[in-house]
Amino acid sequence: MTLWKSKPDVSSLRMSRFFLMCKVETREDQNTLGVWKGLVAYKEGNMALCLMDKRTRLSISPASTTAIQVDGPSASSKASKTLPFRVGHGFDLHRLEPGYPLIIGGIDVPRDRGCEAHSDGDVLLHCVVDAVLGALGLPDIGQIFPDSDPTWKGAPSSVFIKEAVRPTHDAGYEIGNLDATLILQRPKLSPHKEAIRANLSELLGADPSVVNLKAKTHEKVDSLGENRSIAAHTVVLLMKK
Repeated sequence: MTLWKSKPDVSSLRMSRFFLMCKVETREDQNTLGVWKGLVAYKEGNMALCLMDKRTRLSISPASTTAIQVDGPSASSKASKTLPFRVGHGFDLHRLEPGYPLIIGGIDVPRDRGCEAHSDGDVLLHCVVDAVLGALGLPDIGQIFPDSDPTWKGAPSSVFIKEAVRPTHDAGYEIGNLDATLILQRPKLSPHKEAIRANLSELLGADPSVVNLKAKTHEKVDSLGENRSIAAHTVVLLMKK
């Protein structure tokens, strides 16, 4: 594999491959890049980052700080362990401020305050994305879609959901079930829950019967209870097809 001294712009590739990251001990401040059959690996600080497909594995030689090796498909079953199911958890929180929309699960909810965020601030979809990525063992939403990237300024969070669903199917999994809890003091979500659940199910390509949504207040405690923020938790089960 060829090593280069400079790192290219790989932001456009992050959405088309699995984006994996692992820690590597470094002894010198040097970026290295390797390209193997169109796949990209590079070192940044003490992290080795790699854009990979599901049949490819990354190995790092402990003997050299510049040895980042991308190996092709292996016939050994030990190279890629197939699990019958995977579980992921996601959490997200956003500040609420006047003058912003309140988008929850892709639904614009009537409000007096909305989410201040880099994208559309959809706390539920961000949380679901993190749960799915976590189940797959991938980096979180902030690493794949950083708020420092102007590409995602004001972007609809449905884009992030689609980019989480695609590697799920590529890896041979589907949604077994998903359970989400929204935490906000107001507005009351009961009039909107079914619309949110239906839209979330459609975005995930899952039957509505396996998608559950709950909403809780925070009993007027801390920023959530004072209507200064909104939060969400999600647990997802991925099942092998």
